[in-house]
Amino acid sequence: MSVEAMTELLEAGVHYGHQTKRWNPRMRDFILEEKNSIHIIDLSKTVEQLAKAGEFLADISGRGGKILFVGCKKQAQEAVKEAAQACGQYYVNQRWLGGTLTNLVTIRKSVSKLREFEALEKSAGFNKINKAEASALRREATRIRHNLEGVLDMDKQPDAIVIIDTVKETIAVAEARRLGIPIVAIVDSNSNPEEINYPIAGNDDAIRAIRIILQKLVDVIAKSRVGARTPISAPTETEELEAVAE
Repeated sequence: MSVEAMTELLEAGVHYGHQTKRWNPRMRDFILEEKNSIHIIDLSKTVEQLAKAGEFLADISGRGGKILFVGCKKQAQEAVKEAAQACGQYYVNQRWLGGTLTNLVTIRKSVSKLREFEALEKSAGFNKINKAEASALRREATRIRHNLEGVLDMDKQPDAIVIIDTVKETIAVAEARRLGIPIVAIVDSNSNPEEINYPIAGNDDAIRAIRIILQKLVDVIAKSRVGARTPISAPTETEELEAVAE
């Protein structure tokens, strides 16, 4: 990765970790220094990790494998959705439902219920259902679509999973590890990189940092498959303000 890429990461604030009192000692090798009680992440390590993770994901995509992007915190939701859609992959960006990986049969049953409702709603018989029942069915369908929109077509376990904030997404990490699904993840200074197959040391809280790392991964994934890539958009001023307010 070029010096230009390193500059992009720097400008996006990828090097800013958490307060030193919140760190995980297992991140020691990826910390450059302490500054104003904040850990500064060594971007030279981040660049190396990004290249390694990108190569791994590109290989999976090039072989027709599928990747699941996960990030349910507010700062990551839109970027995760855009990243997955840009390279034709799955995503979870609202809420990780326990068993999404380890109990996929149950998830598929929920998707089937949604499909059945959608078919019913388009049929002539839908008008014969009383308003209360129709309203209840709509609410359930809305809930399912809200939580499972990005995995409606995921009928088998993904070949890899990309996670934003492993501390928040502990259940997703645990399920992937249990099934032996390789994990690529942004690991901030409070994370445990030993749980991750392809850790990428970096800020997992700032919208710009999340987007730039995802974009680097999407770039290499997209090049490995047929089809054009749409870029992940830069965060809006409103998004940045909301993130600061969190």
